[in-house]
Amino acid sequence: MRVDLDGSGVDPAIVAAALAPDDTPEIEHRVDGTVLETRVERGSVGGLRSTIDDYVVNLGVAMRVAERVGGVKGVTDMNGVE
Repeated sequence: MRVDLDGSGVDPAIVAAALAPDDTPEIEHRVDGTVLETRVERGSVGGLRSTIDDYVVNLGVAMRVAERVGGVKGVTDMNGVE
């Protein structure tokens, strides 16, 4: 899944960091410029559907939080960069 956040004012690295605590070993995030790329592997279609559904809800929350805290001192991305 690829989400291009160009023009949104949201730092994709902060969104990825916000999503990371809910990740399972089958979920990987990668940031490429303004694009947040997420790879999900599941053993069944039902499991994949549930994971993607949860991910999309969490993504919406993470983006709203990132919009509100963008540029706030002390907020770091998943690499610890402020």
